[in-house]
Amino acid sequence: MPFPFRDEIDEVMARLTLTRQGVAIVVAGVICIVVGRTFGIIELYVISAACVAAVAVGVAYVWIRLPSVEATRWIHPSLLVVGDVGRVDIRLHHSGRIASAPFVLEEPVVRASADDQVARLPVPALPGGASSSSGYRVPTAARGTISVGPLRVILGDALGLARSRTEIAEVDEIVVAPRTVALDMPELGRGILGRALLESARRIGPGDFHGLREYAVGDEPRTIHWRASARADDLMVKQHTVEGLHQCTVVFDAALDAHGSRANFERGVTAAASLVNSAAQSGLPTRFVTAGGIDLRGPEVAASTLRVLARIEPTESALAPLDADMVDGLVLLVVVTGSRSSGAWRAASSVSDPTITKVSITTADEVSHRLGVVARSDPDFVSGWQWLVGRP
Repeated sequence: MPFPFRDEIDEVMARLTLTRQGVAIVVAGVICIVVGRTFGIIELYVISAACVAAVAVGVAYVWIRLPSVEATRWIHPSLLVVGDVGRVDIRLHHSGRIASAPFVLEEPVVRASADDQVARLPVPALPGGASSSSGYRVPTAARGTISVGPLRVILGDALGLARSRTEIAEVDEIVVAPRTVALDMPELGRGILGRALLESARRIGPGDFHGLREYAVGDEPRTIHWRASARADDLMVKQHTVEGLHQCTVVFDAALDAHGSRANFERGVTAAASLVNSAAQSGLPTRFVTAGGIDLRGPEVAASTLRVLARIEPTESALAPLDADMVDGLVLLVVVTGSRSSGAWRAASSVSDPTITKVSITTADEVSHRLGVVARSDPDFVSGWQWLVGRP
């Protein structure tokens, strides 16, 4: 006949451990028995019994007072940015009928780029059926991921001889996105980039009819509106709207040897994140492409890109073809790479579509280009881009 509650007892015993002090007391008790029996010292038997009794009382206390606690963890904000301070809130519910003993919540906080830490939160005794909340802050110094958990309830006796560890919540992940800088998007005709886009728009052809104006030297004869000119004193020409930007495509070159150094790679990550976020915030349809077949677009492209760039590392995976699945209309193609001699920029240069205007953001180049920004530092990148769009 199986012993009743055997599984429950085995589970509790698996969580119970003796501390260093508890082990030392047990060893001391055994030594007292050996020495007392060898030399016939009755007092040592009493000391041994006291040691064993103290450990037994500690184990019994921890066993009996194990709290029946359920936990729910909230991490906010759900997506952190470098420099932000996030918070982990823990909601506790004690489902037991009698009050719990005071205990400690313990949760490992594991960072990829720093030493691991453990959050310890003391919790006072909870009445039966009561709820409580606790939490801690998570500062961020670098992009990446932070693992929190598993969350454990630690209960010990007053003498620190026995301890139980009960896991009440699994591991969660906090995503720390790269820092972003707000950038202005180009306007047709403004700045070097705006004028280049205007030239590309004119290659596409005239847009919708906008109105009439007087003829000026240099206007093409085919734009003359002869019927309106017959009713006016001067020749009149037709004006059409110019096609605006249809899409901003940002390509990040994550090749292992593209940027030359880790610092350059991180500057490239910041530049790519800033471009995608700024383009999406301005309402411009945005696309993000990088190695590993990653091709993001849609209304959540900014958040999705930040999550990808939070984890991205130098890779040997090749970029997908840059001319694949481009939209009809005017496209701004920005390639964030190490230099104009990289494979990603050569691939972009091979795209001969006249509706695509290509801009390079290089982190290792020393020579600037007409449609390019040399990002030797984050301030250089911001000022170079703003100058390029005509908003220094």
